[in-house]
Amino acid sequence: MMQTAIQQLLPSPYAPQLNHRPHYLHPRPPITSLVTRTATNNAVPLPMPSQPTPRKRKRPTHYSVSYSEVQEIDDEGRLREVIVIEDTPPPQTPISDPPSASRSVGGNSVSIQPPQYGAPVRTRARAAEEAQTLSFNASSGTGVAAPALKKRRREPELSKVVQAKKALSNAKYAQNAVANGRAWANGNAVVSADNTQVARAPPSCDDKEGHYIVVPDDMIFRRYRIIRLLGQGTFGKVVEAIDTTNQKRVAVKIIRAIPKYRDASKIEVRVLQRLKERDPLNKNKCIHLSHWFDHRNHICLVSELLGMCIYDFLKANKFQPFPRRHIQDFSRQLLGSVAFLHDLRLVHTDLKPENILLAENSYRTITYPSTKVGRFVQRYDELFLYSQSDVVNVQRGQPPRVKRILNNTDIRLIDFGSATFEEEYHSSVVSTRHYRAPEIILGLGWSYPCDAFSLGCILVEFYTGLAIFSSHDNLQHLATMQAVIGPMPERFARAGARNKPEFFKVGTNKLNWPPKKASRESRKDVRATRSLQEIIPPVDYINQQFCDLVSRLLAFDPAERVTVRDALQHPYFTLHIPMEEY
Repeated sequence: MMQTAIQQLLPSPYAPQLNHRPHYLHPRPPITSLVTRTATNNAVPLPMPSQPTPRKRKRPTHYSVSYSEVQEIDDEGRLREVIVIEDTPPPQTPISDPPSASRSVGGNSVSIQPPQYGAPVRTRARAAEEAQTLSFNASSGTGVAAPALKKRRREPELSKVVQAKKALSNAKYAQNAVANGRAWANGNAVVSADNTQVARAPPSCDDKEGHYIVVPDDMIFRRYRIIRLLGQGTFGKVVEAIDTTNQKRVAVKIIRAIPKYRDASKIEVRVLQRLKERDPLNKNKCIHLSHWFDHRNHICLVSELLGMCIYDFLKANKFQPFPRRHIQDFSRQLLGSVAFLHDLRLVHTDLKPENILLAENSYRTITYPSTKVGRFVQRYDELFLYSQSDVVNVQRGQPPRVKRILNNTDIRLIDFGSATFEEEYHSSVVSTRHYRAPEIILGLGWSYPCDAFSLGCILVEFYTGLAIFSSHDNLQHLATMQAVIGPMPERFARAGARNKPEFFKVGTNKLNWPPKKASRESRKDVRATRSLQEIIPPVDYINQQFCDLVSRLLAFDPAERVTVRDALQHPYFTLHIPMEEY
């Protein structure tokens, strides 16, 4: 009879039932109790179903006030849902608590108890006993049934966190917790470096740009002890270090911990290994790689310890030019190194004074009167180039000039990070701006001749102390080249106009200089540029041969440019050049 009454009161299983509670937060509980009304208007609770609830559930262990959802039938026989606030079940072990406060909410008696932090177990017998003690509202005829047993979403253990924070405020407890590896990360505990994952990780050795932070006496690869920083560039840093296995001083190039520089360094390692295999005695003056390793995400290249670069020596010498005898020594070694690369089908692509190192830094100092002009005069407001035939009036009483003269002209070619094998991919832009060949600027492709052009620029810088091309704009750069070398050959200009028409006048093969947007300063710089014959005046046979060699290296058309191997056969290298006083 009772089951039949329940089935009559329940709606059809296909009837839609409205539910405004998110199902992912509060799943619908099973019906555990129904309330019917008799003719005498007395509420009669139906007995609990005899079958156990099909789903096992875990009781929440940390709610101080819980609530549940039950279903009941109103006067019109419709099923509705009611949210009921219930007491937290008391724990099994007796706990002395203050009496609970009870009040009536919406006609239902609700009891609120202080929070219980234990983990009570609610049995079926206890649930049935609590169901008998529920109060009923006679006027409305509604009753509150025992809450359904269901799963609930786990909540953070707030009570334990509060207790832990209070406990950690005690310094003695915090020390004990650290000793046991259970320190709480609340900012107040003493954290041991041996008991936390963050502390166990090695401290960062990089700056925000990926450069290795150099610290004297720091050990690299458990073998090299850093002495000092030698230099820094876009690729990374170079340090002087001591090899603890043999107490020799070496140079360690530490590449930046950035993927593109790491990839370039691996290419450099491959090139250096090839150079060492083909020239074990290093007759061609290219730097040799001792070995390489990966240290904390930094590729490190170990090589012999050398002196400063050519540019740094020029800077320390106030950009005074080298003696002509030293220029011949530098030129012979440098051309030999690059010719060796070309024989191996390698293009360096980044030849410049910064990538030429002195074997040692020793020098002697000479003093000469400032009335002597030499090859150029440096004024503090501007830099002008003068020929030896110029007459410069120098004010009386000016202090004499001091110049450094190297004791050893032995050099090494370095930095093969941009070196490219002829048969491999060629990027569109290579070389540093001041030493870039015109075919690269015009996008006509490049190969071995671009190295020859860079060598021509470097040789002129040896002679003057200053870069021959110093513009930062492509069009101005080409205009300066024409001022130094002469006009472009017709065939080369025609190819450049097809590929870069914005640099040429419309319908012609003439360079569009100066354009309307050119600044007054850039126009002035191009007009003030001297020709190659003015920069290297033919005052004697040595200068004549040197100027001829440079002009062949600086030819506009790469097809007409002398090869580096052929340049070594130039008559200039057969000359005996005496050592000059200054």
